[in-house]
Amino acid sequence: MNSGFLPAALAGFGTGLSLIVAIGAQNAFVLRHCARGHAVLSVVVIAAVSDAILIALGVAGLGAVIGAWPSALTVIGLAGGAFLIGYGAMAARRAWRPALDNALHNTSPTAVTVRAAVLTCLAMTWLNPHAYLDTVLLLGSVAAQRGSLRWIFGLGAMLASLTWFFTLGYGARLLGPLLSRPAAWRAIDSLVATTMLGMGAALLIRTF
Repeated sequence: MNSGFLPAALAGFGTGLSLIVAIGAQNAFVLRHCARGHAVLSVVVIAAVSDAILIALGVAGLGAVIGAWPSALTVIGLAGGAFLIGYGAMAARRAWRPALDNALHNTSPTAVTVRAAVLTCLAMTWLNPHAYLDTVLLLGSVAAQRGSLRWIFGLGAMLASLTWFFTLGYGARLLGPLLSRPAAWRAIDSLVATTMLGMGAALLIRTF
């Protein structure tokens, strides 16, 4: 059975990475926030740990419980859709009127910045139904097929999440100088707005 550890872990890493890399609420937030260079470690750790918890819940079998309680996904869909649309509207406002965006001239205390970043990052994960679908339901279902090696598969997926968010977070920070131009931020905010508004609207439509 030990000989199956590495294939299971690699399968988990590959499956997890394929789901995480796609542009979404988490990735858009991490990209924009970490490019500013504020609370980078806090953001990437919160994103990775949140994903790890959801993956663990999926491997433990929570997906079957949620599947048997459709109203849970309805509540999550309504809350998540409203949140994503609100955040997308803010990004669209920044893209349309960049003078209103103080991202590059933030004079707020570091403690406030970290607190706001952590709370927003948590909301991007825990109020986002796609996070549950990808981690708890999909990864949980695939992990179950590995039988006794399902936790090895899950650990591989967790490692993929950790690797991706650290790469995205610190990669965005390194690109900070290139993103100091207003046009670059308008492009990022336009991408964020399009992603958030589209995902939020889709969630609300499916929920109703």
